[in-house]
Amino acid sequence: MIPVCRLEDLPVGESVRIDTTPPIAVFNADGELYAIDDTCSHQDASLSEGWLEGCLVECPLHAAAFDLRTGQPTCLPARHPVRTHQVVVEGGVIHVRPAAQEDTAA
Repeated sequence: MIPVCRLEDLPVGESVRIDTTPPIAVFNADGELYAIDDTCSHQDASLSEGWLEGCLVECPLHAAAFDLRTGQPTCLPARHPVRTHQVVVEGGVIHVRPAAQEDTAA
């Protein structure tokens, strides 16, 4: 597991990028924590820099949106999902358990 930050350091409506390969974005969406690959599947834009609304994040480049729960795109121009990752909070610290490289939400 990868330690991300203390729970209180990721307020509701905010995100943080983990510089892994590939990068992972962790979101606090209305008090629920989600982690997805940080790179939009349409073009190489950072989703952690996008706009969060509920369980959706909108890419800052071309407005493709992804469901944080499944990684599925909800509109064009994105056609392919991004991987989702397990988030665990232990001792007040957020951790991410990365999905296997070949795992992609279907």
